[in-house]
Amino acid sequence: MQVEIAYRPAFSLAVVTLQPNERIRSEAGSMVSMSDGIALETSAGGGIMAALKRSLLGGESFFVNDYQAPAQGGVITLAPPLPGDMFTMELTGAPLMVQSGSYVASSEEIQIDTKFGGAKTFFASEGLFLLRCTGAGTLILSSYGAIHEMQLTPGQRLTVDTGHLVAFDEGIGFNVRAVGGLKSTLFSGEGLVVDLTGPGRVLMQTRSTDALLTWLMPQVQRRMPNRSG
Repeated sequence: MQVEIAYRPAFSLAVVTLQPNERIRSEAGSMVSMSDGIALETSAGGGIMAALKRSLLGGESFFVNDYQAPAQGGVITLAPPLPGDMFTMELTGAPLMVQSGSYVASSEEIQIDTKFGGAKTFFASEGLFLLRCTGAGTLILSSYGAIHEMQLTPGQRLTVDTGHLVAFDEGIGFNVRAVGGLKSTLFSGEGLVVDLTGPGRVLMQTRSTDALLTWLMPQVQRRMPNRSG
């Protein structure tokens, strides 16, 4: 499998070249195009219970799509729902924790599981739900905005808004907490943050979907017709 990322970082597109009979698994709805002869199979990845767990806890689609190239190989293009960057990571066995919503696709050697990474409260929408990616193969992820990568040294601490966290090495220690008290969390425009402790790699995105919605909803409401009376 060869992956080329085009049009980055704002409107990235993954162009995936598959070898003869090679397979790739993708998040439902991420396919943009595919060459002639590629077979598609839609399933509840890992079985019904695993798919329910991934959907309810991981924030990913209930169904996943498996694509298999024909004998002559093929090309499939993939894109996330929001504008931003895409990138590939070659896993070699060490698990990677991925923020729900950032997973796009992976080679069939990669196993995707969910891991509850924090608390979701009645006053914050940014519960930290993580996908645990393991195995040896290619992983395709996306971000809203561009990617900013940091390498934490042993004992180094970093606090990240959960809406900006994309992925981090499993060996990194993490703790999810609210910013300040209830009042500041409700009215400061901030929600939950995660305290990360190295060593390990951290990937962040430069934009937050929650921040986008916070800006967008008042604009929509102001333009909605007043139907009272």
